[in-house]
Amino acid sequence: MGHPPSEVTANEALGKAVVLSDWVNYQQGSVVSREIIRKNTGTVTVFAFDEGQGLSEHTAPFNALVHVLDGEAEITITGKSHAVKAGEIIILPAGQPHALNAVKRFKMMLVMIRS
Repeated sequence: MGHPPSEVTANEALGKAVVLSDWVNYQQGSVVSREIIRKNTGTVTVFAFDEGQGLSEHTAPFNALVHVLDGEAEITITGKSHAVKAGEIIILPAGQPHALNAVKRFKMMLVMIRS
């Protein structure tokens, strides 16, 4: 790639293969996010969660696709827990409460399409 993750932009990835998990770095005790694409129709964001970090229960008006890139997450949807590991996806249904917790530190891509 030739650039540290903080210097890579979505435009530089146009027509080039890049390692998505390199676009965010783990930070101790934190959740780090980086938006890659932002359009009226949706967004693509990558996140890095340190172990023990997470997002509290919330809902979204649209389905959201989560692709775990590294590590392992516990994702709870309407009270049911799912262990999601690197290479796996899960779709968070619109209007249903969900939460994310880093069982081990993990990175994920979140795709939200607003329609």
